[in-house]
Amino acid sequence: MQEMATQVVDVLNGLIWGKVLIWLLVGCGLYFSARLGLIQLRHFGHIFSVLKGSRQSDDSGISSFQALCTSLAARVGTGNVAGVAVAITLGGPGAIFWMWMIALVGMATGFVEATLAQLFKIRDEKGQFRGGPAYYMEKGLNARWMGILFSIFLIIAFGFVFNSVQANTISGAMLGAFDVPLWASGIAIVVLTALIIFGGLRSIARFSELAVPFMAVAYLLVAVGIILLNLSEIPAVLALIVKSAFGLHEAAAGGIGAAIMNGFKRGLFSNEAGMGSAPNAAASATPYPPHPVSQGYVQMAGVFIDTIMICTASAAIILLAGPQSGEGIMLVQNALTSQVGDWGKYFLAVIILFFAFTSIVANYFYAENCLVFLEHNHTAGLLVFRLAVLGMVMFGALASLPFVWNLADVSMGLMAITNLIAILLLSNLAIKLARDYNSQRQAGKLPTFDASQYPEVQAKLEPGVWDKR
Repeated sequence: MQEMATQVVDVLNGLIWGKVLIWLLVGCGLYFSARLGLIQLRHFGHIFSVLKGSRQSDDSGISSFQALCTSLAARVGTGNVAGVAVAITLGGPGAIFWMWMIALVGMATGFVEATLAQLFKIRDEKGQFRGGPAYYMEKGLNARWMGILFSIFLIIAFGFVFNSVQANTISGAMLGAFDVPLWASGIAIVVLTALIIFGGLRSIARFSELAVPFMAVAYLLVAVGIILLNLSEIPAVLALIVKSAFGLHEAAAGGIGAAIMNGFKRGLFSNEAGMGSAPNAAASATPYPPHPVSQGYVQMAGVFIDTIMICTASAAIILLAGPQSGEGIMLVQNALTSQVGDWGKYFLAVIILFFAFTSIVANYFYAENCLVFLEHNHTAGLLVFRLAVLGMVMFGALASLPFVWNLADVSMGLMAITNLIAILLLSNLAIKLARDYNSQRQAGKLPTFDASQYPEVQAKLEPGVWDKR
């Protein structure tokens, strides 16, 4: 029975990720990039202008910077380290080029889903903003059933299984680097997770605001140090990446097809653009300028930081070190140690701890947000859910169950397909919002959303959320 279930899940995974989802994600990214006039390139500088005002918040929402850090907490995980190593191993150095390309088109997809999440956000019973794909499916498309499906898929994948995977990564790293027993790591992770998630949304946002910049900057600084030590090698490495990307170099592993497929897969898995996860954080923010589109720009920054910066840092560590033994995390660990000495092994273990733990916290928030959509903030249900998440974290620290992980991949794939269908159906509205924002900006005004200019959706918006301030 179990063998049959495993075969069914493997077939579904191959169908969803190999035949449908990866090309749907690429197609949506290209479509949104074209419809928005390559907004990710033309308005790249404006992203940082919006980030300057991203620390503002109010009683209803967290700041845009906190929303960015929360989404980065989930995005930046072991995929930024082990995933890059897998991409290079299976697709050659050229996979990094295609990872960059999918991040660039993914920025447009991230812009659309974050903008829609902001537009259709609500206030919960505590007066805090909530929203995300489930909410724009219900309000924007009048399809609560679609939001329910999305929420169930996300809760299974992000709330339970991926958190057990992250806990498994942490306990393994602590055992390998510091000989910490698995059970001890598990208890520590559970206690720390409980302290944060029982504090609610603002506690999660404050933790992310502190932890994410620290871990990202520390990792990037080490990578920059390695680049400076090997500055003369950079032109050759860049040439290797480009040549391998187009099958012009023997290091292209399985050829151009393998480079493209592995670059796309690892890039999409890492930056999550189009998956429908990050919009849950984007909707919780009080945006500045006070317009849904400003959060779209902020979340484009998240895709850029995750893939173009952090994944590239891992690629630089691996490629500048030359041929090394090992796979996944072990490959990066050996490459880092060869460059900086034995302390690199311990540094990477600590970085993995931060990457994986922040993912647990942010993944929990995404799942809680969908649970609130299903239950409307049912107190007892929320308590049971939190205890179940902590149980899965402890389970993950102690055990490895590939079948359950593969099932989560299926669930995440179905979640992403549901979200992509929704944002395609609502894309005209997102593009209209982008034009409104930028016409105000070009007129020298502070872009401000006026719901009366959108009679087609005004009645669907949460009363009071977008009142002029």
